[in-house]
Amino acid sequence: MFSYQMITDKEKALVICKGDIDIDASEIIEEDIQPAVSGHESVIFDFEKIYFVDSSGIGLMIKLVNDLQKEGRKVRIERIRPEVMEVFELLQMDEILGKETFE
Repeated sequence: MFSYQMITDKEKALVICKGDIDIDASEIIEEDIQPAVSGHESVIFDFEKIYFVDSSGIGLMIKLVNDLQKEGRKVRIERIRPEVMEVFELLQMDEILGKETFE
């Protein structure tokens, strides 16, 4: 199950993610997180407690990051666990989202 905590200030939103990013997370990401962070200049996703991301979760993250970047937001995904980073590397997520998106 996916959950999150958001810490914001005037310019930055830190989204501390927890659980799995899969189809069950889509409603939360699309309807709660995306509108809440779109007003901030910088958005950081903390993935320290994300243990699994499936193909639908990868698609969600690509869409979310691309949408935010098109709006001119700086987006970073930080503290990615090795097992999730392995999937990101296999899919060349840094090529898709930009190397600056990752630590």
